Amino acid sequence: MRALLALAALFAGLAAAADTYKTTIVYRQPERFAGWPANHGIWAWGNEILVGFEAGYFHLRRPGEREHSIDYHRGEEHLLARSLDGGETWSIEKPAGLRPPPRARIAGVPAEPGGRPISDFNGSIDFANPGFAITFRMEDIHIGPSRFYYTLDKGKIWQGPYRVPDFGQKGIAARTDYLIDNGSTLTVFLTAAKSNRKEGRVICVRTSDGGRTWKFVSYVTPEPAGADHAIMPSSVRLSAHDILTAVRYRQWIDLYRTNDNGLTWQYAGRPAPGIDNPPSLVHLRDGRLVLTYGRREAPFGIRARVSADEGKTWSPEIVLRADGGCWDLGYTRSVQRPDGKVVTVYYYNTDCAAERFIAATIWQP
Repeated sequence: MRALLALAALFAGLAAAADTYKTTIVYRQPERFAGWPANHGIWAWGNEILVGFEAGYFHLRRPGEREHSIDYHRGEEHLLARSLDGGETWSIEKPAGLRPPPRARIAGVPAEPGGRPISDFNGSIDFANPGFAITFRMEDIHIGPSRFYYTLDKGKIWQGPYRVPDFGQKGIAARTDYLIDNGSTLTVFLTAAKSNRKEGRVICVRTSDGGRTWKFVSYVTPEPAGADHAIMPSSVRLSAHDILTAVRYRQWIDLYRTNDNGLTWQYAGRPAPGIDNPPSLVHLRDGRLVLTYGRREAPFGIRARVSADEGKTWSPEIVLRADGGCWDLGYTRSVQRPDGKVVTVYYYNTDCAAERFIAATIWQP
């Protein structure tokens, strides 16, 4: 009888998990490499969700070679995926305004045709516009240069690219992490090159005039020693003066907190040791925090943790999925739906020798 009860409990748990975690395909094509939503950004307007990513061509690496399985010599596309039903179904868009500026990522490799050159921004953006979104991109992971694009119609038409200042740093490798403070003020978190021009450390910058001018506010992290780096922040505002930022290091994710709106920062803990993947931090409407990330050690997959005390303590690791084929996955970005569920988008593989694709997991923290 005890064995039968245990078996019944097991099946009940599996049924509950199936109801709690639902996976959908965002973009998947044979022989393609789709990756890195964390570089591009995610935005939500109720059940309308928009996420950016890159799509190139798959190139199988040799066993043990720690390099992404993308053929850099064939170029890549900058795409968006849009869902109108909270992540249940997705459509793919390729706005002309998001084409990269003319450049050669690798010598002799042309960019997508039609990309506009980077220019200085002299206008003023209404950050409070209900259709506003902004994406920050970089050319080189160590020193940039970096640029931004913005939209006022939920990502259908994009303006840019516009130059991101260097803020007196050796270089800026920008990805998308920002907080809207009001209609004219935006707080942005960027990765600056270290003093040796390698990546990197996180800085906080701000514009108070709609993007026309920018100022350096502070260093969020100390400069990492040796070959380590502190990159790819994900930030949430806890109050008018309190911000919490999760930062990727080579073997862990650390937290930093400010109590004076970004002027100074304090180390606030290590919620995810042993993780070589960028964090995605979300402030739920009930006040809890959700942290998601990819796990690049077996069992490969997507994980999460939840905090009910503003990041002081965290739940045990939650397994969103554990069927990854190898380490080349992750780069999550998450948003909360109106019904309270979280939609976590990431790039993934279930077979190391096959294509990389974009997927989403819809789950209830």
